[in-house]
Amino acid sequence: MDACIPESRDAHLEEKTHRYRRMLDAALGAVEAAADEASPLHAGAGEFHSAARAWYAEGADLLDAGDRAAALARFSYGYAWLDAGIRAGLFRVTGDRGLFTV
Repeated sequence: MDACIPESRDAHLEEKTHRYRRMLDAALGAVEAAADEASPLHAGAGEFHSAARAWYAEGADLLDAGDRAAALARFSYGYAWLDAGIRAGLFRVTGDRGLFTV
């Protein structure tokens, strides 16, 4: 996918991909389920967090393989799962609130 990115944007892609990786990594550790463990919402939070972790892992693998554009897409998508979970009330932010649009 990197082949679709003009060379003039290469440094921007490099910076943004690594920034989103760091942000998603921090965000994964900055949330916890908001609902009681017996609540179905707690299980939903687990599913959202699991999806975000899976997208992070896939993005990391793609980045290691040299496909920064595809990695950035995965990191962005994983981040969206966490952001949606916060907006839906599935998570509470326990870390840096600045990582999220709350």
